[in-house]
Amino acid sequence: MSSWLIYSIGFLAQILFSSRLIVQWLTSEKQKQVTTPTLFWSLSLIASFLLFVYGYLRNDFAIMLGQSLTYFIYIRNLQLQNQWQRLPKLVQLFLFFVPILIVIFYYNNNAIDVDLLFKNEAIPVWLLVLGIVSQTIFTLRFVYQWIYSEKRKESTLPLGFWLLSLIGSILILIYAIFRKDPVLFVGHILGTIIYVRNLALLHKST
Repeated sequence: MSSWLIYSIGFLAQILFSSRLIVQWLTSEKQKQVTTPTLFWSLSLIASFLLFVYGYLRNDFAIMLGQSLTYFIYIRNLQLQNQWQRLPKLVQLFLFFVPILIVIFYYNNNAIDVDLLFKNEAIPVWLLVLGIVSQTIFTLRFVYQWIYSEKRKESTLPLGFWLLSLIGSILILIYAIFRKDPVLFVGHILGTIIYVRNLALLHKST
């Protein structure tokens, strides 16, 4: 597959990720408090799928790992907002099972080359470790958000979510610079600014 098409998929995913943050930010500014509109989770779900595909095409395990761990958390938040249930059953089944089937299909057809993922000459071991650590921290924000929301029985974005977002985003920016990955770099520049703004809004509300 040509490089321009691969980067197009990656940039489209990042545009959707950035759009969700802008929607969340504008909604929060309007209400003068941090809030989570349904569109935030819908855009997250679509963008996560596309970025997983981008990570696979780039042989980048760190990206694939991060998206694999958060995809179903996005679905769960849509369920908590009673939006997932409103989707047609066929759409629900498609969104839920297709990512799983893709992984099984490629694995059975030897399309996932472990050596390419873990012994990629373009990604030295120390950089792979940095990528995995940064994606893990960035992913933990949604694990934390999910547990927090389950306890409250509603979808919400607490303080810890934004702190982990900021730390993870900064580390991913560093990874993107060394990896020379414009998709990750551009995507996380805007995110870092919005994470700081949400922390400021939370500080004011306390």
